[in-house]
Amino acid sequence: MTKALYDIKDILASLPHRFPFLLVDRVVELEPWRKLKAYKNVTFNEPFFQGHFPGEPLMPGVLILEAMAQAASLMLTLSSRDFADKIPQDLKVEDLSGHIGYFASCDKVKFRRPVAPGDRLDLDVAFLRLGSRAWKVAGRASVDGQKAAEGEMTAAFSDFKP
Repeated sequence: MTKALYDIKDILASLPHRFPFLLVDRVVELEPWRKLKAYKNVTFNEPFFQGHFPGEPLMPGVLILEAMAQAASLMLTLSSRDFADKIPQDLKVEDLSGHIGYFASCDKVKFRRPVAPGDRLDLDVAFLRLGSRAWKVAGRASVDGQKAAEGEMTAAFSDFKP
């Protein structure tokens, strides 16, 4: 893995998400076109903690899954932007500029431990399949080395722009 540190400015330039829905704070490692490691600092002032759950604040599982999906989007975006000349020969990659990736499916999703304010949610994603209009990744989220969630996610690309 290549050490490639991307901060919040790089993330904001690479993803369309904004507060309160941006769920990745930093990228700490990138193996272009293969793997990415990132994290999200989970703080008590996240808006979802007001109702999930009063007296027992927990990060909703669907947002943990979304954080893994955003990390996967960063893997593709940063690889395309910074390593377009290093596409592995075994991958068929088309130009995706002007396309938007949408969640298409989630498989083998399991939630293993709660995520609470003060936790650092570590995100590890790896491509399983990269196609011309769809890709599939394996994701894992952990806190202090303990698995919090895992699953496989598929995204499809569209020309649609809201």
